[in-house]
Amino acid sequence: MSSSLILKFAVIVVLCLISGLLVSSSDSDHNGRKVYIVYMGNKLEDTDSAPFHHMRILEKGTSSNFAREFLLHSYKRSFNGFVAKLTKEEAQKISEMEEVVSVFPNGKKHLHTTRSWDFIGFTKDVPRVNQIESNLVVGVFDTGIWPENPSFSDVGYGPIPAKWKGTCQTSANFTCNNKIIGARAYRSDNNFPPEDIQSPRDSDGHGTHTASTVVGGLVNEASLYGLAHGTARGGVPSARIAVYKICWFDGCDDADILAAFDDSIDDGVNLISLSVGPSQSSPYIFDPIAIGAFHAMKNGILTSTSAGNEGPNYFSVSNVAPWLLSMAASTIDRKLVSNVELGNRNIYQGYTINTFDLEGKQYPLIYARDAPNIAGGFTGSMSRFCSANSVNGNLVKGKILVCDSVLPPSRFVNFSDAAGVIMNDGRAKDSSGSYPLPSSYLTTADGNNIKTYMSSNEAPTATIFKSNAINDTSAPLVASFSSRGPNPQTFDILKPDLTAPGVQILAAWPPNAPVSSGVIDSRKTVYNIISGTSMSCPHATAAAVYVKTFHPTWSPAAIKSALMTTATPLNAELNVQAEFAYGSGQINPVKAINPGLVYDASESDYVKFLCGQGYTTSMVQRFSNDKNTVCNSTNMGRVWDLNYPSFVLSSSPLRPFNQYFTRTLTNVGSNASTYTSTVRGTPQGLTITVNPTSLSFNSIGQKGNFTLTIRGTVRPSMASASLVWSDGSHNVRSPITVFKVASA
Repeated sequence: MSSSLILKFAVIVVLCLISGLLVSSSDSDHNGRKVYIVYMGNKLEDTDSAPFHHMRILEKGTSSNFAREFLLHSYKRSFNGFVAKLTKEEAQKISEMEEVVSVFPNGKKHLHTTRSWDFIGFTKDVPRVNQIESNLVVGVFDTGIWPENPSFSDVGYGPIPAKWKGTCQTSANFTCNNKIIGARAYRSDNNFPPEDIQSPRDSDGHGTHTASTVVGGLVNEASLYGLAHGTARGGVPSARIAVYKICWFDGCDDADILAAFDDSIDDGVNLISLSVGPSQSSPYIFDPIAIGAFHAMKNGILTSTSAGNEGPNYFSVSNVAPWLLSMAASTIDRKLVSNVELGNRNIYQGYTINTFDLEGKQYPLIYARDAPNIAGGFTGSMSRFCSANSVNGNLVKGKILVCDSVLPPSRFVNFSDAAGVIMNDGRAKDSSGSYPLPSSYLTTADGNNIKTYMSSNEAPTATIFKSNAINDTSAPLVASFSSRGPNPQTFDILKPDLTAPGVQILAAWPPNAPVSSGVIDSRKTVYNIISGTSMSCPHATAAAVYVKTFHPTWSPAAIKSALMTTATPLNAELNVQAEFAYGSGQINPVKAINPGLVYDASESDYVKFLCGQGYTTSMVQRFSNDKNTVCNSTNMGRVWDLNYPSFVLSSSPLRPFNQYFTRTLTNVGSNASTYTSTVRGTPQGLTITVNPTSLSFNSIGQKGNFTLTIRGTVRPSMASASLVWSDGSHNVRSPITVFKVASA
């Protein structure tokens, strides 16, 4: 059975469930009849005649004068088919009729989530404080929003929170509601790209996607052309959203980023989600995101950011200020794959998000090496990589093109008349994207097998199947694109802080934005699947909002600490860059609402940190807008004393060290408790001690101090351990990382 038919059957079942017209297939009448679905292909030209046509089929199939009683529903608006009560024998007889595609029992289907939230244990029925959640406002700095998307419906919402001071820049094409309560668009030079919309409306898709991941309401039957089908939802679906459009087709200006921070803080947002960043980090005082987020922190607002998509290289992480929450991207246990079948029936598993269905039809294969654009000066050794303008579009028309590299979607304009594209190279196959043609992305070995088949066959053919979901038992793994530490600005502050789902995430999408990024694409959708640390960031934002609903008075640092110390550690053997890839681990929002202890920090702690980083008094005063700050011997904070929920020590190769860290823990668990420290996984050559080894608390808010000391030398380039404070109920975990740098 072809994948197209399977999809059509699924659509029929879904529509039946929505309409409530079907009963369970186990519900039989006294004659042993059950509910079956009869699928008959495309809709009839005369849709009004469909019920009569279906009755004719039923009468022939049942040989009964009571056929009208068996007909439950006719499909006629989008496709042709019907639902009826049939015996097994009648169903078989009807299935053999020429005009019938298939007949199958009506199974009972259950709605499933779009997966990422359930994967991290954050199900729809977790405990919530809805009254507080609905009064929290998330500021999303991005490409705008598509307000008509079902994820942003305000049905059931009360009035806008009284504290809100923001505005909605309404226009002929944009209005707010009680869900989207604020919207602003920024363009400092007033030179708007012609492709964009001069309002908070999103024409790119990125902003709509990230916003719905944070606060999108529950939308059943969401999918991308049937892929990742389920219930789309944000992490905090009752919360409100304020949109700050800072990004356009030509990028995101620093001036606009700062303007958005300036406005949002005064507007009254409670958290900021910023899936934006530079390709490489900058010193804190020259980083507009660090500057804006510092002022947000001063006002009790945590800024959640993406770590960057420049991985897997070390020192590639961006958004590294210690007052930011910086997120890596990792996989979930659902992976979408797109298989390739050759004319000899060999099948190879590929890794694109392919919504196209060739229905199993075989097309001629052509190797890009054999189709160079000679007129453009290209040879076969150049065209085999399908680089820009290197392929002769006329030679590949109607054929499946084989390329020896992975391509950006925009490259497909050079061979838009091809039947499909098979890409292959040696890069990691842990994420995938959409393309404007049927496509699949294979390993080098599988690509070589296809080329061997082509060279030994006079008329080689292949087909590319629509993507299907498989279970990925290795998840969570940090995606290869996700940026890594160490922190380029401060070696001894761990970044990224955490990881969250960021691969193949389904979320809301504007119908005017292309499915394939950056190309003209005729497909339209209201939900799309994309990957990046931009997708993990809103997961963390929602988790932070969730914690805040239980603890409205907690500081940004306390919320961040709760998320970090309750995170689920990842497998270091599968993630070879360990904490520099995933930070403290994968977020666990449910555990984070009850962390037991937190590592808290305030503006003064970060000011001391900046002084200790070598910034002068005048620099820090300008940065913090605090004219009373003086960087002197009493205010020169050591990096190892910043009250951060992780421990990092950089060291020169083979040089012995004896370094201590001071930290303060605040009790947020039970009034009377005693926590005992344990160091787990101490690497060979290191000694890690804690003093005191236990801390007792008699009240909520009470603080306890300790010192952690690391002695020895680093033999490998990186060594990891962890510190856990436990009272038998709470386990407050912090990663410990020691690594070698030549300049340390």
